[in-house]
Amino acid sequence: MLDLAKPEIPPSPQIADDDISIGALLAACDAAPALPLVFTYSGHSIQAGYHITEVKAGAFSALDCGGNPEAWSEIFVQLWDIVEDDRTHMTAAKFAAIIRKVSDHVALDANARLTFEVSDGVAPMQLHCADTPRIQGDVLTVTLAPRPASCKPRDRWLEAQKEASACCAPVSSKSTCCR
Repeated sequence: MLDLAKPEIPPSPQIADDDISIGALLAACDAAPALPLVFTYSGHSIQAGYHITEVKAGAFSALDCGGNPEAWSEIFVQLWDIVEDDRTHMTAAKFAAIIRKVSDHVALDANARLTFEVSDGVAPMQLHCADTPRIQGDVLTVTLAPRPASCKPRDRWLEAQKEASACCAPVSSKSTCCR
């Protein structure tokens, strides 16, 4: 069951580096419950009649291309991007209530990786990761970006290179590393 506490909104992660968790999204919804929750993707906002058609949770075990075992939890929220009657965008409180209702029946890890599956019912469903929700005017906006494939061993190597270069700086005429 999902912890229903209302934590503070965490610092903003970058889409390319970190995934927002369902817990962080719920915290943002709890902080602005009356605001319409609007997802943006592919350069436009989701239609006012959008539906959450499915929420599913999974625990995954895998072996990456470098032979390293991987394990993670992931929650998928499926959004159907449609116009329906004179509906408006659902409020952040309604979105949070739907997710919490799901958590009564499906174990949701508040820190799980969050993936959105989005389709208009015609185009194939696309996978998206979410940026930190932001209040823009009188709307709570969540920007979605296509979820790219990656090579985890390469990603770890690049991160190590970035950390190594960040801790090394020229001192006088010599370069000294802090490690």
